[in-house]
Amino acid sequence: MKTTLTLIALLLAPLARLHAADASKPADEPAAKLLSGKYFIRQTWSQEQDLPRPYHVNVPRNPDNRKLPVLIFLHGNGGNAKGAMSGFLNQHPTMATRYVMVFPDGYLKSWNISAERSKADDRKFIEAIVEKLAACDNVQPDHFTIMGNSNGAALANQLAIESRLPNIRNYVTAVSPLNELQHDGRNFKAKGDDNSYQAVVTPRTGARLMSISGTEDHLIPYQGGPSPIPAKNGKLGFVAAEESVFLWAKAMGYQGGKLMKPSRTVGKLEVFSYLDGSIIHYKVLGEGHGAAGAIDEATLMRFLDSKQ
Repeated sequence: MKTTLTLIALLLAPLARLHAADASKPADEPAAKLLSGKYFIRQTWSQEQDLPRPYHVNVPRNPDNRKLPVLIFLHGNGGNAKGAMSGFLNQHPTMATRYVMVFPDGYLKSWNISAERSKADDRKFIEAIVEKLAACDNVQPDHFTIMGNSNGAALANQLAIESRLPNIRNYVTAVSPLNELQHDGRNFKAKGDDNSYQAVVTPRTGARLMSISGTEDHLIPYQGGPSPIPAKNGKLGFVAAEESVFLWAKAMGYQGGKLMKPSRTVGKLEVFSYLDGSIIHYKVLGEGHGAAGAIDEATLMRFLDSKQ
């Protein structure tokens, strides 16, 4: 009898290992209780058919089963989700214990704004992630943040312009103010399927926005104007950083004049604050395209956690 049981155990062991391996596979759909892992949103567009587009999720330990806020981080052009995840979690250890962190992969390491390699509908990709995660039992459905760096910040801006999802509370745009396609000097513009930016659109009110730009940024100039970044018809132009945040403040209900000097100065940071800090810009003196590194974790968390 003992020999028979041993034989059965040996025969079942590979099957048990197979089931364990299957449980750890990436999934298209998160469970009712969101767990750390790799998930997918399937999309079809001119470059792909039914492509499973990945996003990586880091869920902190949560013994009290609280509903957790979510931060979705969008990497820059040439980056990827895994690299962004590793760097961001290491640089923001406290946030990693309090927030669900999500890191989507841009197609061909880019986000489709003007003339990037990706032609995907990235707004719908990110909105689909928000909608799926908002339905999870351990997620706070009305406390999502979209944070992007460079090309990822351009997508965050476009989401702030076009998305109607009430789940998104905060936007953080690092080293990419509005470009001249997104705001033509008079109106905010929807991107359109062909990146023509023809339709005028009014952003959803109630969102909060932090922008960060360096005064010595030679890729996206602080004072606005043409950049070296290719666009469909030449080089991509940008709105000046301080003008960009003023346009956002007006879109969110601010009725005063543009701030001509900072609200306060902290070291090499000049801070321009509208609507009691709900719309805020950090001018980083002497820094270039890596200016986001001047914003420490505590500063970022104060903005994200503010009740304003």
